[in-house]
Amino acid sequence: MLVDGERVMLIDAKDRHYLITLKSGAAFHTHAGIVQHDDVIGTLDGSLVNSSSERKFLVLRPTLSDVVLKMPRGAQVIYPKDLGAILMQADIGPGMRVLEAGVGSGALSMTLLRAGASIIAYEIREDFAQHAQKNVHDFLGDDVEYDVRIRDVTQGIDETDLDRVILDMPEPWDVVKHAEGALRPGGIFLSYLPTINQTQLLREALNHHAFGLEETVEILRRTWHVDGRSVRPDHRMVAHTGFLTSARRLVGRLEGS
Repeated sequence: MLVDGERVMLIDAKDRHYLITLKSGAAFHTHAGIVQHDDVIGTLDGSLVNSSSERKFLVLRPTLSDVVLKMPRGAQVIYPKDLGAILMQADIGPGMRVLEAGVGSGALSMTLLRAGASIIAYEIREDFAQHAQKNVHDFLGDDVEYDVRIRDVTQGIDETDLDRVILDMPEPWDVVKHAEGALRPGGIFLSYLPTINQTQLLREALNHHAFGLEETVEILRRTWHVDGRSVRPDHRMVAHTGFLTSARRLVGRLEGS
């Protein structure tokens, strides 16, 4: 059952989504009427509740994707379609030591932590760091290994023998030399960038250090309208959001590579 203090998603008949935190005695006001939190608390996940105007709302516990798109933002978030790809391209798994730089609103941090990683995060803006920590702990609780430091990653990385270095920042090429020393052999470096010009500069930097197996991809997401015999792509799609570039920390290179 849904309990006082947890986050839920309210969805109306027009598929509008509202993320709220349940609090006994509180109310959520919409153009479709008022939903009393007490009417939601104690119901089952997936139930229907009525507003004061008798409009129905579907109540569900939010997915990570829901939270990423609806949570308060201090900075632009990485979209869910890219977050899923990052988990696979960086091969994130339980117990991995990850350095993340550029925490933004905490969307990437949430994704890595829920996959079981331990994160040391460098962020130059204290307001972003505080915002990310609040979002992470509101969704995952306090029992996660999330150490956020106010640091400029371009000035160096203190940690060594890291499994992964993951960056969401405008000039990751300035971090490549530091990542080379911080990653264990075979470790993975991954960067998210919005433009191909930035990506080209990053690839050049990787070529001058002990990295190989470089790969750059972008993820396009197209949903479909399916209603009886009316089957077609939706008119809108989430196309380009960013480029994902990854590379492996090597000890030696094959000839010709």
